[in-house]
Amino acid sequence: MALFGTKKTMMVDPADALPGRDEEMPVPELHFVNGNPLKPPFPDQMQQIVVGMGCFWGAERVFWQAPGVFTTAVGYAAGFTPNPSYQEVCSGLTGHNEVVLAVFDPESTSYEQMLALFWENHDPTQGMRQGNDVGTQYRSGIYYFDDDQKVAAEASRERFGPRLADAGYGEITTEIIAAPPFYYAEDYHQQYLAKIPNGYCGLGGTGVTCPVGVATD
Repeated sequence: MALFGTKKTMMVDPADALPGRDEEMPVPELHFVNGNPLKPPFPDQMQQIVVGMGCFWGAERVFWQAPGVFTTAVGYAAGFTPNPSYQEVCSGLTGHNEVVLAVFDPESTSYEQMLALFWENHDPTQGMRQGNDVGTQYRSGIYYFDDDQKVAAEASRERFGPRLADAGYGEITTEIIAAPPFYYAEDYHQQYLAKIPNGYCGLGGTGVTCPVGVATD
């Protein structure tokens, strides 16, 4: 993944962003690993989380392997270009982040457990990069769907920050904003590491554990 990335570490101005297109990216109907639908509608009881944590290939695998997860997909979000291509995102001229959508059953897991997977499986202190993957598309981000998710995401950041500091890491740079449109990535990116088991994975955590279920008041 890093081979095709750019070194753009400053967000593109919206006026300079690529125009994109109206057509949605075609993707498979079913998840390559578990056979569940890749796109909505999802079962009524399901909840969703969208996060950016570097290269989305490895990040997606973290979530599809987690208990209680119904389906996952990779895509682009938090930028300016509608329905971008991978090459456009890698140019640094869309403003988008590489993100993972995970749809989960709250009767089997929780949003807090999903957040713990997010925090523990990447380094959220690196700004516009993850390891050797450098660029605005590799930034750390949580994109919330309602006020409850916003409160939970911000509370988890406040709990995890001191633990990172104790381990010698800097301040968290994760952006936490309302969920923008999610644009599905190309077919070959979906569940990539199940299709290519020895494929590139730049994901790496800090070894610091994120507390779950701690009171936030």
